[in-house]
Amino acid sequence: MSRLLVHVEGETEENFVNEILAPHLYAHGYAQVSARIIGNARQRDRRGGIKPWSSVRQGILNHLNADRECIVTTMVDYYGMPQNEPRAWPGRKAASNLGTEASLRAGRIEEALAADICQEMGSGFSQNRFIPYVAMHEFEALLFSDCNGFSAGIGHSGLAPEFQNIRDAFTNPEEIDDSPTTAPSKRIEKLVPGYQKPLLGTLAALKIGLPAMRSACPHFATWLKRLEAKTYEC
Repeated sequence: MSRLLVHVEGETEENFVNEILAPHLYAHGYAQVSARIIGNARQRDRRGGIKPWSSVRQGILNHLNADRECIVTTMVDYYGMPQNEPRAWPGRKAASNLGTEASLRAGRIEEALAADICQEMGSGFSQNRFIPYVAMHEFEALLFSDCNGFSAGIGHSGLAPEFQNIRDAFTNPEEIDDSPTTAPSKRIEKLVPGYQKPLLGTLAALKIGLPAMRSACPHFATWLKRLEAKTYEC
């Protein structure tokens, strides 16, 4: 039975893996699902700050080499991902020239990450053991998959119409933009002063559930399907 290690950006994503993703994947044959924070999210008070790819890559390689039944994935957002050397993540800079479609840019980075890990692991490595995922515009974008569930989950049911207005301005929640002032979390903070991301984000995600998220967010749905099948295809 496979074990899954998810390299996540911060505490909210860590909670998501432990509370929501893990129980779902246990039903798909995983023996263990755990998360490892790769940023300095417990201390930082602003977005950004993901570790350089060289550091994250070494952690991924260590786990893949140490545990031959381990599958590794990532859950980090495009916005905070370093794009300039020496901290750059593969594909990040090139992806910025691919237009505005979230899945296109994220997909390009995922392909570059997979190629880099495969090259480092050598010819005998099965690419199905590394299933990268790049979320374009923060974890909070997923919460706009169900605005009624979102508002109820954080104890502000009356905000559902305002959340829905934000959601309806975009093709899907994953397209909600990543400006420092209009990113998903910033939009939420304007409506919910004192929004506590790890706690309320987790409560909202539990209320919304994976079925609603995968229905509304196609790139997230592709990642979830790959994890369920334990496979990755460029």
